[in-house]
Formats: sequence, C-alpha cells, structure tokens
Amino acid sequence: MTARRPFKGVFPVAPTVFDDHGELDLDGQKRALDFMIDAGSQGICVLANFSEQFVLSDAERDLVMRTALEHVAGRVPVIVTTTHFSSAVCAERSRRAQEAGAAMVMIMPPYHGATIRVPEDGIYEFFRRISDAISIPIMVQDAPVAGTPLSAPFLARMAREIDNLSYFKIEVPQAAAKLRTLIEIGGEDIEGPWDGEEAITLISDLEAGATGAMTGGGYPDGIREITDSFFEGRRDDAFAAYQRWLPLINYENRQCGLSTCKVLMKEGGVIASEAVRHPLQPLHPATRAGLIETARRLDPLVLRWT
Repeated sequence: MTARRPFKGVFPVAPTVFDDHGELDLDGQKRALDFMIDAGSQGICVLANFSEQFVLSDAERDLVMRTALEHVAGRVPVIVTTTHFSSAVCAERSRRAQEAGAAMVMIMPPYHGATIRVPEDGIYEFFRRISDAISIPIMVQDAPVAGTPLSAPFLARMAREIDNLSYFKIEVPQAAAKLRTLIEIGGEDIEGPWDGEEAITLISDLEAGATGAMTGGGYPDGIREITDSFFEGRRDDAFAAYQRWLPLINYENRQCGLSTCKVLMKEGGVIASEAVRHPLQPLHPATRAGLIETARRLDPLVLRWT
C-alpha cells in the first residue's frame, strides 16, 4: 500500500521482543507486528521509549528497524524513533530510517540525564539539521522525560520555518490545552497534532483537535473504538468507549508501563516471552494478575489472537 498524508488514527508503539535470556526474538517481533496490524493499527511506531530503545545497541536498533520495515512491507506506515542528543547522529539515524522505508521519524529534543539541556536556539538548529538530512516528516515528541520546555509558540515557529517538521506528539500535563493552542497558532503548518501517553487523556485531546494517537501496542482494537467513533462524529459513542477502556488504559499508564503490551501479548500467545531487558524488572505477580483480569473484562484481540 502507499501511505497517504496526513497520517491519522491509531499508531501504537511496537514492543521490542526479547527471549527469556534477553536476546532479540525476531520471529516474535514479526508476530507482534502482525497482531498489531490485525488489531486495527493504522500505523506503527518502532524504537520508541516503550520499545525499550534505551537498552539496545546501535546494531540492534538497526536490526529491529530493518526487520520491522521489511516485515510490515508497506501494509501500514511505520514511524521510526531516531532520538539522540547529537545532531549528527540523529540526522544519520533519520537518513537510514528514510532509506529503509520509514514513513516518518519521531524525535525528542536533545537532553541528557536530569540536568543537561539545550536552549531554544540549539533545539531549533538541531531539528533544522535533521530536516535538512531527510525528506520525510518529523514528529516532535514533547514528553516530560526530556525535561525540556517546548512552548506552543516555539513548536509552531519550527513547524512554520523547518520544512519537514509538521507532526507533534503532545504528552505533557494539560496536553489538550497545549494542542489547542498549537493548532490555533500553527494553522496549516501543524499537519499532525497527536495524543500520546497511552491515551490517558485521549478524549480531551481529541476534543482539542488531535488527529492521531500513539498508544501502547497491546489493544489497538480498543483505542480504535474510541477514535473511530469520534472521527465519525459519534461523540457519545466515543465517550462510552473511552469509559469502557479507561480502566485498562489507566492500568497501563499508572501501574505497568511498557511491560503492559508484552504481558498481554504473552498471555494471548502472540509472543513467547514477556521479558524486559535488565535492569528493567518484571511486573510483580499481583500487578500482572490485575492487568490480565482488567483486560479479560474487555476481551481485546490480543488475548485470543492466533
């Protein structure tokens, strides 16, 4: 298929699948991608923080990226996260992603640890250099983990002045207000105002004008119930669907984090191991049991996919 812009809808983050020894499981990776497509994902993001990108070597990142892009083979658009502090490294990662078939790259502003930050002028130049290296869209990931304030006027300015920068994943506190302001200021330069943070603020963000949602990969079918209804103008149905799925969304966002997708996929037989890579730790058995119980009440495809 040929991906058409603007990209809209549910683009969940794919987990990076490991075996019980912490090694890459590429067969499991492919099954995870197939499940996510079968469950209604309108696109997929790889190598994000929820993909444990920070525990992968550069060679492993490249292998996961190429495996994903070759296996998805254009069935849905694939976003590749290329975040790095170095402008040169990020540009090179982004160029390789484009050459391998990525539809978009997602990038956080440069940061390191709790204290090393880059001022606004440096952030602007960072994204300009990435844009100069590629011709596919850039999504700015505006998330608390970077600890870098990105005001709506500054984001709108970058969208206006930097050619390929036109998508924004907003997952900071008061995301809906920021999305609304960004859309008002940026106008047509804001091609993709998106929701994130596991859809915990999805309804508010949709009301503010979000056109995409980047969630965890465990239950895209559930998120589609919300977004499809909303985009079709069935606002009451969207609210009702959100209310149904909110306990599971909350479990992911507040209790289980990036393990959620892997646990659900393991429980349903999609993948053989739910292992996260050390020093990340597995879920407490009671937390895991609560997640599964909450999910079973909703009957997501992940628990019955074969």
